[in-house]
Amino acid sequence: MSDYLIGDHDLSPGKIYRLLSGSICPRPIAWVSTLDGEGNANLAPFSFFNVVSVNPPVLGFSPLLDGDASPKDTIRNLDEVGECVVHISGEGLVEEMNATSAGLPHHEDEFALAGLDKVSMPGVSVPRVANAPVAFGCRLREIIRFGDEPLAGNLVLAEVVSIHVDDAIWDGRHVSLEGLKPIGRMAGNDYARCTDLFVVERPASGSAMSRQERGG
Repeated sequence: MSDYLIGDHDLSPGKIYRLLSGSICPRPIAWVSTLDGEGNANLAPFSFFNVVSVNPPVLGFSPLLDGDASPKDTIRNLDEVGECVVHISGEGLVEEMNATSAGLPHHEDEFALAGLDKVSMPGVSVPRVANAPVAFGCRLREIIRFGDEPLAGNLVLAEVVSIHVDDAIWDGRHVSLEGLKPIGRMAGNDYARCTDLFVVERPASGSAMSRQERGG
């Protein structure tokens, strides 16, 4: 058993990253499209991602500064055009999603790199991936910046203003996991499928939102 204090010389940012990404998993993946001020599109995946509010609906994802402490194009674009589309790709688009993680020069289009078509998204100027099963059109609420050193995070809080969902996976109440085939990010090059599920009933609570209130 080992204990560490942050700042310990034996615990570098790189080691902290490997420990965090290897133990906090599987993580959902936000596949985020943005535009810069000149209209150039960018598309990139981020696995530091989750829902942070339902009413209003807000998503949170956190692009890290790179090894040179430079911001990703996603952050630069959000500073210029405060809108984005957050896609849930599922296993069917994992190769295309992975292709867009490549470090391209600024202004180069990851849609073109991955052979993806763009279509308009209601409520925002940013395009979405045409064949993504789920997409959330969002307007930027806030970026919380945690520093200017390499691997510092930038927590993007993005409010959902429109939703695209494939009718084949959503019946108005439940999402079909068989249709969506969601995937999770593990450490390194590893991903996880959500195919081995088990049920644990929640304990009753008078203060908890009822199943009826949640639409379940």
